[in-house]
Order: sequence, then C-alpha cells, then structure tokens
Amino acid sequence: MNQTTVIATRTYPEPKAILEVLHPITWFPPMWAFTCGVVSSGAPILEQWRLLIAGIILAGPLMCATSQVVNDWYDRDVDAINEPDRPIPSGRIPGRWGFYLSLIWTAVSLALAYVLGPWVFGMALIGMAIAWGYSAPPFRFKGNGWWGNLAAGISYEGLAWVTGAAVMIGGALPGWEILVLALLYSLGAHGIMTLNDFKAIEGDIEMGVRSLPVQLGVEKAAWWACIVMGLPQAVVVALLLSWDKPAHAGAVGVVLLIQVALMVRFLAKPVERAVWFSGLGVTVYVTGMMISAFAVRGLMTAAG
Repeated sequence: MNQTTVIATRTYPEPKAILEVLHPITWFPPMWAFTCGVVSSGAPILEQWRLLIAGIILAGPLMCATSQVVNDWYDRDVDAINEPDRPIPSGRIPGRWGFYLSLIWTAVSLALAYVLGPWVFGMALIGMAIAWGYSAPPFRFKGNGWWGNLAAGISYEGLAWVTGAAVMIGGALPGWEILVLALLYSLGAHGIMTLNDFKAIEGDIEMGVRSLPVQLGVEKAAWWACIVMGLPQAVVVALLLSWDKPAHAGAVGVVLLIQVALMVRFLAKPVERAVWFSGLGVTVYVTGMMISAFAVRGLMTAAG
C-alpha cells in the first residue's frame, strides 16, 4: 500500500527506472556498427581515442537510448495492458516524464553530434527522424514490417557505421566503399529484424501490427529473412574480390556459409527456432561486418 501511494504521488522519475527505459542491452548493435565504421575509416585509432569514446557514447547511450525511450513513451498504453510493471505504465516514470526524457536525450544527442562535425550531425538528424518516426504517429513505421524493419536496419547498422567513419576523418563524408558496405549490411539487418517478429505473431495479430510473419505467413517470412540476410553478404564477397581483398572475401564467405547452415535448420521450424537463429546467426553476421571493415581499412590506408 505504501509503495502504491509512492508511485501514485511520484513527481520525478526513479533513477533506476530511467536506466531501465533507456534499455542498455539494445545499445550493442549500433555501438558495434560504429566501431566497424571507425575501423573502416583508415584513420589512426589510438591517436583519436577521445573521438572514439565520444562516438560510441553517441551511438549507444544517446542515439539508441533515445529511440528506446521514444518507443516506450508511445507504447505506454499497450504496455499498461501487457507489461504494467514497465517504468512508464507503472508510474515509476510519472506523468509526461517519458516524453520529456525523449526530448532531453534527443537534444543531448544532437548537441554532441554537432560538435563531432557536419556529416556526423547530418547522420544524427536522419537517425533521430527515424527514431521518432519508428514509434510516433502519424508515421509509426513499426506498425508495418517492411518499413519498420528497414528503418531499424538503417539506423542501427548503416547510419552508425557511416557516423563512425565520419567521426574519425574529421566529420567529412566517408568514401563510397564505406557507404556501400554500410548500405549492404543495413539491408541485411532487415532480415535480422524480421527474426524478432516470430516471437510475437499472436500479439501482433491482436494489436493490428503488420509484421512480416503476419503479412506473408510464417514460411514465406522465414525465407525472406534468410534471403535478405544472405544476398547482401554475397555482394560484399564479390566487392571484396573486386577490391583485391581475397583473404577478407574468403573469410566473409565462410561466415556466410555458416549462416546458411544455420538457416537450413531454422527454416525447418521457424517459430520455434527464430530466437536460436537470431542468437547464433546474428553473432556470425556481425563478425562478417568487422572483417569487411578491416578490408576497407586497408583500401583507405593505401589510398591515403
């Protein structure tokens, strides 16, 4: 009863609830992609370690965290039914503080991005537009698997990668090779995001969320996820060969073959094995990202 009274009369958010609503566990993908961008830039890393730390903070605890609190704010009514113990519906983040936190994290993110250079700031503006559009009306990209998964893939992988490279080269636009790799791995991430939809098919149907398993059916969505993960990586292998990086191309090819073996098992029982494939397959996928980043680093260093 005392706790209920405290929650009902709370004026400011609990510090622990603020951390919870920022979802630190989700920060790894953009931080990893940012690091891939740093590596691919060809710039000396240890000499610019302050920029590296600032950029990692921008990618994870600021940009990604903003997208998470925005999502929780606009999902508060649904969460009040399905997960009432979450920070906003439970009252541990009271009133409109979820919205205020979204604005605060947006402002701090853009301020740091501005300091890091014009192209970093531009990427941050695009990332923020996607973060808000993903969850907030009238766009609410997450309501449709085609747009929502694409937005998440671009934001978590592509923009973070390009930002990492831009930070290390003084805020300028990275070379086309870096941009192409970032785009390809963003497209592949569409399939990764589709894997996450298999665990919530019944709830998505009930709430009117048009995820790909809902729109296409389980079998077709599973095939789509595998194809859209695999094809961009095959293009990466071809590009690395054309850039005279046969060792890196071979390594990414092995990474892709491992994923194909996992895909075969996943396709037999997509719903039951989606989480399993996401855990193993994504780990292998991001390994290929870093291998590709080192390949391009060699190109950038040679060109410099």
